[in-house]
Amino acid sequence: MDTLSLAHDSTTQLVLQTIDAYERSAKECVARWSKQRHRRPPLLAEWLACLPADARLLDLGCGGGKDAGDLGQRGYRVVGLDRTSALLSAGRRRYRSLPLVRADLRQLPFHAMSFDGLWAAASLMHLPKPVARRILTDLSRLVRPGGLFAATVTYGVKSRIVTDGWVPGRYFARWKKNELARAVRRAGWSILELKIITNRERKGRWLNLLAQRQG
Repeated sequence: MDTLSLAHDSTTQLVLQTIDAYERSAKECVARWSKQRHRRPPLLAEWLACLPADARLLDLGCGGGKDAGDLGQRGYRVVGLDRTSALLSAGRRRYRSLPLVRADLRQLPFHAMSFDGLWAAASLMHLPKPVARRILTDLSRLVRPGGLFAATVTYGVKSRIVTDGWVPGRYFARWKKNELARAVRRAGWSILELKIITNRERKGRWLNLLAQRQG
């Protein structure tokens, strides 16, 4: 087996292990999210402020559809995408008119320039960095020129499978600020904002990104 195949196999195992962790914990996740009042994250609000009122949006890693459902109820044309069947099933029961697609971030089932904006809250971080770098390029093709991309990823240096805490067994890639900035620019995005956030929507340190497709 060549090096490329080995790398792909390793990536696949990390992704599948993370998906399995979410499948096992889906009921707990949905129950926890349902107890919390939905509050629009500041980054999401900032992203929306730069988009037209009828924007076509894609929520990458939508889980149970909480953000996508809120966007749909506010008049945006939104599609949610996730790989975890149990979470999508919960989302479909709650948001019956919302299009929720089961698909892999590594094989996005959409045509070029299908969207005005992309939202990726705590989803890209579950992919090893070489894969995430490629996907950033794929994502730039999904939006029209000038389209906007907002994302949150875990900040730090030690990427690993987390074996404790909430939903154990998930892989987390941790990024340094300059490292993520290079990857985003090389993928064809112009960075509008990139900053370190501590204990805001989620515990710990995160990188909040707002970027625009070049051209």
